[in-house]
Amino acid sequence: MSAVFKTVEAGFEPMTEARLGEVVAIERRAYGHPWTRGNFSDSLRSGYQAQLLCAGDVVIGYFVAMLGVDEVHLLNITVDLPYQGQGWGRVMLDAIALWARGQNAHWVWLEVRTSNARAQQVYERYGYRRVGERKNYYPAEQGREDAIVMSFKL
Repeated sequence: MSAVFKTVEAGFEPMTEARLGEVVAIERRAYGHPWTRGNFSDSLRSGYQAQLLCAGDVVIGYFVAMLGVDEVHLLNITVDLPYQGQGWGRVMLDAIALWARGQNAHWVWLEVRTSNARAQQVYERYGYRRVGERKNYYPAEQGREDAIVMSFKL
C-alpha cells in the first residue's frame, strides 16, 4: 500500500495594504475578538515586521512583530482554519526567530489567551516558556480575559 502526499510550496511576502482584506477575513474566521483592518494598517504604518505566508495566491497565515531593544514582541500570529494542524505555525515561528536574530534580539515575547490551550501547546513545543500573566488583558464575551506571557530565548 502506498500513500499519496500532497506537497504545498509556500513562501513569505510582506503584508501590504492591498492584501488586508484577505488578512482581515482570516482574522475574523480565526478569532471571536479579531484585530480590525485599522489595527493591521497601524502596524504597517509603524513599520512593524508583518509577513504573509502564501501558497501561490492563497494566504495560509501571517504574523506581525514589533522590534524593541534587544527583543521582539510577537503581536499577532494566525494560521487560516483550513491550514491549522499542518505545521504552518511552526514555519512562521521559525521565520520570526530568524528575523529576530537578524535584528540582534535576544528574546521573543508574546501574550496568549488563557483559554487558547492549542496555541499555548504550539508555543511550548517550540520552546517558549510561561513567564507571567496579565490580568484582564483581552476583551472577552463576558468582560475581559487574562493573558499568559511567554518568552523564547534566542
